[in-house]
Parts: sequence; C-alpha cells; structure tokens
Amino acid sequence: MLKGLALTPPVVGRIAIGKVVTKDGARRPDKDDEFTITTQIQQPDGWKLHPLDAALRSSPDAKLRAIPVRLLFNDPDLNLRASYSAFDRATGRPLCVGNGETCRRSTASGVQTLACPSPEGCELALKTNCKPYGRLNVRIGEEDELGSFVFRTTGFNSIRTLAARLRYFQALSGDQVSALPLELRLRGKSTAQSFRTPIFYVDLTVRSGSTLAQALEAAREEVGARKTAGFDQVALDKAARAGIAAGAFEESSEEGKSSIEEFFPDDPEQGRPEPVQPQEPAKPRPLGSKLQRLAAQARGAKAKEIGLAATS
Repeated sequence: MLKGLALTPPVVGRIAIGKVVTKDGARRPDKDDEFTITTQIQQPDGWKLHPLDAALRSSPDAKLRAIPVRLLFNDPDLNLRASYSAFDRATGRPLCVGNGETCRRSTASGVQTLACPSPEGCELALKTNCKPYGRLNVRIGEEDELGSFVFRTTGFNSIRTLAARLRYFQALSGDQVSALPLELRLRGKSTAQSFRTPIFYVDLTVRSGSTLAQALEAAREEVGARKTAGFDQVALDKAARAGIAAGAFEESSEEGKSSIEEFFPDDPEQGRPEPVQPQEPAKPRPLGSKLQRLAAQARGAKAKEIGLAATS
C-alpha cells in the first residue's frame, strides 16, 4: 500500500444544498433550500444529477428536503470528519488541518504537528481563510453497502448538529449507530447575523413516520442479521480508522480545488474595503471672530451701494 495516502470511505456521489454559479464573470457558490444528489461527474453547467435525485422526489417539481440514509460506521468520528482547514488557493492542496488543539501543517521542511489555537487566534488562519470544514459519509439505498455519498459543509450549524446527533444515537443504540435507519433532513432558521433571512442546515434524525423506539428495534434486528451473515462491524471501523490515519491530509489537490470553489471562495487578501480614517470634528469658532466676519460683510455691502450710487 502507498505510504502517506489517506484511505477515505469510497464515494459514489455527492449531497449538496447549493451549487456554484457564474456571477459577474466569476464563479461563486449559490445556496439553495433543498438537497441535490449528484454523481462525481462535473459538467460545464454543474454536477451531473444522480438517478437517486429523481427517485427520491415525490414529483419532478417537489423539493428534496429529506433523504433516507444509513451510516457506514459505529464511530461518529469516522462518519463525520470535521476540522479547521486551510487550503493553498493556487494548488488546491491542504495547508493546515487542525482540531483546536493540534494541527498538521504543510511547511517548507515537510508536514509538521503544531499547536492549533483555532482560526480566531491563528495568524496563518487569518491569511488563508481557515474555517470549519466537515465531511459526512452516508449510504443511500442498498445497491452498494460500502459505497457512500459525501456531504461537505463549512456551515457551523450543520457540523455542530450532526456531531451531536451522531453521539446521541451512538449512546442510545449501544454503539450500533450503523444499523439505525436514519434520515438526513434540511432545516431552516434565521438569526441576527443572517439579517433575519432563512439559512439552511442539515440534521440527522430517525426516518419520517418512525419513532426512536421503532428505529432502535429495527437496529437490533439488523445487527442480528449481520452477525448471522458474518458481517464484522468492529473490524470495518478499525480498517477505516487506520486508512484515514495513513495520510497527513484527507483531501487531494483535485478535491481541494473543488472545495475551494464551493466552500472557500473569498480571498481574504482581496476585496477588502479601505479603512475609513476618523475625521477630527470641526472646532467651534470664537464669538469675537464671528462678529468681526459679520461686520466685514456689512461694510462690503455698504461700499457696494455707494459705488452704484456714484455711477448712476
């Protein structure tokens, strides 16, 4: 096996809640209020839709806001891998990936492990537009039980909600979260930061029409059937954990360029408004100078009248 190559969960498609569009001659991300399921083929007008995108819609014009899914692993950190990430905008390669305590950073002398103070306290982060970056791998359908669809996001609400749900489901199911029938669901909220306009984030719940108790019962039956078939979930998690740890960074330069275009579009060194220099308030003129100015104006007006009378 190649050394230094991260073995990530096999991906057969993408899940997105937006797309990249051309505005004013530049390609910019455009948010949406529904899911889109695509293949990994990118065409000039966007990513090619996956057949599941149409199959999961109740009608061609219906918005897709819920997707039935299963997880590949029992370990929440294998299903959702989130980190503070910065990319080289020229090459698409990861520059620095950290968790708020330590980071792996690409330097002239190689990849180094350094302290990670989070973007707010890191000088490099302020220069490179470092931000939280999450990747969630889920199964859709039963065609490929080891293939996954990846949902990528830099949204804090999605990352925080998904991380919490995964840990809750892991605890409730007795570390059998991969057997639970779940659903990705799109939710909306508005905040003062969004100027009260809706923003959308992704949640993970039991499937519509099912209770948590029913989902747990279904998971127990699924675990029993897997054991009978010889399915070793513990060994699968172990293999996935070792594969991801084999490389310094998860993204390749090819994947990094797509991520930059969709999730890291703003170059912090360009487009910044010039700082406004505070102007010193005008000092009030003394009363004496104001009276002298009025008197001079009166004398000028009187002289003008006399000049007009002399010439008439």
